[in-house]
Amino acid sequence: MGLQMTQAQELKFPDSDKSPMDAATYPRNAAWRNYLSGDDKNTPMKIRVHYSRPNMMGRVIFGDLVPFGKEWRLGANEATEVYFGVPVEIGGTMINPGYYTMFADVYPTQWVLKISSERHIAGGQNRDISMDVASVSLPVVHTAESREAFTIGFQEVDDNHCNMIMGWDRSEVSMPISFAPAFMAGDDASPMDLAQYPRNSRMRNFLEGAEKEAAMPKVRVVYSRPKKKGRNIFGELLKFGEPWRMGANETTEITFFENVKFGDKDIKAGRYGIMVVPNQDKWEFVVHTGIPSWGTFGHDPKNNIASVTVPVEKTGKEIESLSIFFQKKSDNLVHMIVAWDQTMAQVPITMK
Repeated sequence: MGLQMTQAQELKFPDSDKSPMDAATYPRNAAWRNYLSGDDKNTPMKIRVHYSRPNMMGRVIFGDLVPFGKEWRLGANEATEVYFGVPVEIGGTMINPGYYTMFADVYPTQWVLKISSERHIAGGQNRDISMDVASVSLPVVHTAESREAFTIGFQEVDDNHCNMIMGWDRSEVSMPISFAPAFMAGDDASPMDLAQYPRNSRMRNFLEGAEKEAAMPKVRVVYSRPKKKGRNIFGELLKFGEPWRMGANETTEITFFENVKFGDKDIKAGRYGIMVVPNQDKWEFVVHTGIPSWGTFGHDPKNNIASVTVPVEKTGKEIESLSIFFQKKSDNLVHMIVAWDQTMAQVPITMK
């Protein structure tokens, strides 16, 4: 049986829409970057808006066609869609890259613009407001000339900011957009801490006289404190013979406030990284200059300046969070004690 073809005269072709769809892109030349050359050819598309553009056609727009106090789809037909190609901040809210829809509650002196993660809807009828991700109030500016078609465009402010401009008739609003949003860290599973020797050097501003003078800091360690969480740590989570950052997250840092001897090496006062190579019966502690860094990945042994190997000991009890502290042995000798799970090691540091 042959394929039956529809005759052209049987097809009904759609008329032109009275509110044709349009797009606005930022930066503008990202829309035609295939015509560009050099580095411009790689211009990233940071924002793109698809919207339908109704015309005034002699009508009263705001307060009549678009009632005050009611939500408007920012155009006609389908809900206006915005794509963010990079993280942005709008109205103090950070928005991740992706596709969203936009709406506005319109008032005579302001629009309350809302951005939603709900998509593929025709306007805002029965939309799910729980999917709104940001909201911002924008003052209305009344322009000298009337704009026949609703229009969305962009105004560059600087490398990290632009304004999205929306206008129709004699009303216009401007929405500031930042491409450098502030990222606020959540709770860390391995919170950062510090240990300092002598211990009261952390609070010298509370001391006076000779006591204050004697509390000059000598050594400090800044590290993140991972938890055991029921895991087998040494020999399993931390493989024997493999370098460990002596903590979590960023490379653990050790600061010597005066010249010291570490193992058989003299180290000048300064800030360094420190890591451990754990083994079943001994640990090797290595001081290096490879900071700032994130752990031991890609560590260059050429940055190592001193090391010392010490025996491991049993703690006598289970230590849930990695713990580092200092213990004075004599006027010029302090031990840095590193303990986790049921294992510990003591590192001698001699003040010069």
